[in-house]
Amino acid sequence: MSYNPRDHYFRKAKEENYAARSVFKLEEIDKKSKLFKPGQIVLDLGASPGSWSQYASQKVGSSGKVLGVDLKPVTVSLKNSVFIQADLRDLKLEDIFKEHGFRPPFDLVLSDMAPNTTGIRFTDQARSMELCELALDVARRFLKPGGHFVCKLFHSDDFTKLREEIKSDFQKFEAVKPDSTRKISKEIFLVGLNKKNESQNHLRK
Repeated sequence: MSYNPRDHYFRKAKEENYAARSVFKLEEIDKKSKLFKPGQIVLDLGASPGSWSQYASQKVGSSGKVLGVDLKPVTVSLKNSVFIQADLRDLKLEDIFKEHGFRPPFDLVLSDMAPNTTGIRFTDQARSMELCELALDVARRFLKPGGHFVCKLFHSDDFTKLREEIKSDFQKFEAVKPDSTRKISKEIFLVGLNKKNESQNHLRK
């Protein structure tokens, strides 16, 4: 079957006023892993064009907040969300959070970050792994004990290494390839549930 960018999920996203079809990937992960609750504070990494933030915004409600970060601008407007255009590697994150009215820790750290693809499989996989490591580092620093983490990885031999890293920081690990992921795609979503606290981390060492 030929690749169709305007598939069922593309049309469904348009009909439901979401910025991108990728919202349905997060929805599937949420239904499986029960990520969201009203009142949560969510950090959305790689937020552009904004569909994950739209979903998160709805789920956390008026008592929750979403902070989205991306190299590209996010044009959606949400009452309980703030978007900043920046490179995570350059940010003094604590200062940025404070400047925009966010006080960590977060309840949930999401990353749909993806590299600009080169078409060279090993290069793209390596860059995807780097972004997952970056997102995991942010989660280690700013996610509360008991909080959840989601990141997107272009599947490669690095999967096992990243899985073990997430397992060491979270009580439960899941790998999800949502139905809405295109069949030709190599992306997979890694989920860490219930971040361990410091004493639990010491016990495993």
